Amino acid sequence: MKTKILAAVLTVSFALSIASAGAQAPAGGQAPVRPRSQPPTSPVTGNATAGKKLYEAYSCYACHGYNGETGRAFVGNWSANLATESSFIAFLRGRANVAPVQPSTSMPNFSAATLSDAQAKDIYAHIRTFRSHAPANVEDIPVFNQILDGARQPSKP
Repeated sequence: MKTKILAAVLTVSFALSIASAGAQAPAGGQAPVRPRSQPPTSPVTGNATAGKKLYEAYSCYACHGYNGETGRAFVGNWSANLATESSFIAFLRGRANVAPVQPSTSMPNFSAATLSDAQAKDIYAHIRTFRSHAPANVEDIPVFNQILDGARQPSKP
């Protein structure tokens, strides 16, 4: 009986950790809350097909995944750096041209000599094709609900 309860608790804990991947904890040590924001709607002038090739060539997927939802995810948590093409390029250039002693992120620097504005716009166009595949709520995950229902059932010796 104790083994079944322990297994159910571990399974639910594992499911919750997967569901909350990428969540950020608010100040005050409260429980993590996954930020949900709408993707930007600013105009895009780059070529998404060329951007996909560049995204792969520059190994952006190594940190951000192939769809922006894994690792250092940004889908569902769109930052101001991704609000417009110009803010995306400024983010890439500002970090490369200023070269702070203590970088704010571990993302590589991309100066204009490394990545042209046209290439950056293409990558931005590709990024803007990304859509979230995550459920809006943990309760929308069928397997999770099955696990919870099973854990709520009285144990049979």
